[in-house]
This record gives sequence, C-alpha cells and structure tokens, in this order.
Amino acid sequence: MKKNLLIVSANYYKEISSGLLKSALSLIPKNFKVKIINVPGVFEIPVTISKNLKKFDAFIALGCVVKGQTPHFDFISQASTDAIMSISINSKKPIGNGIITCLNKKQAQARKKKGAEAANAVLSVLSQK
Repeated sequence: MKKNLLIVSANYYKEISSGLLKSALSLIPKNFKVKIINVPGVFEIPVTISKNLKKFDAFIALGCVVKGQTPHFDFISQASTDAIMSISINSKKPIGNGIITCLNKKQAQARKKKGAEAANAVLSVLSQK
C-alpha cells in the first residue's frame, strides 16, 4: 500500500535545509508518495503539518535554528518541538523531527544528515503493527 508523506522544510538557512532534505529523501522508499512544502522558518512547520493532517500518513519536519544573542532561539526551538509532539500524539501520526538546534552555522553544517534520522524514525513508527 502506497503511503503519503509530507516533508515540511524551513528554508531560513537554505544551505542547511537542502542538506537535511537530501539526507531525508535518501531513505524514503520508492513506494511512498512524497510532497515537499517549503516554509520560511521552523515556527511555520507545525501549522503547515496541522493544515495537512488528513491528506498524509506521516510527516517529516526539517529546519535549523541557530543560537543568536537573544532568547529567541530558546522560544522558537521549544515552541516548535512542543507543537510537533502535540500534533503527533493527538493525530496518532508520526512526525520525524529533523529540526536541528545549533550554537553556530558550523555545527549546523556538520549535522545535515539529521534529515535521514528523522526519516528513519518515521519509517520505524509506520512499520509498527
């Protein structure tokens, strides 16, 4: 049976999000139907997933938050993670959290393969009986 998967990718750091997306797509089986929606930042990921809950079997959230000089990093990271977890539990649909939180862009560049980990998590939950 063909599964429908939505990947929501935050493109605030395009070079990072493209690496996350590439690594996630490398693990998705050919029998999956995949749609990709780009959003400006990670804060827009949960609402985009919520708007598409009935259309897809699973989701992957991809993006990057880099710590700056203000507490904005903490608020955005926590709000996004909490919202994604809440949506997943309430909908009983898996959401792979591939949103990386880093202290600088160098760390983010080194973690671009985290997209594959998010994809693997979704595939694992989908395979549960």
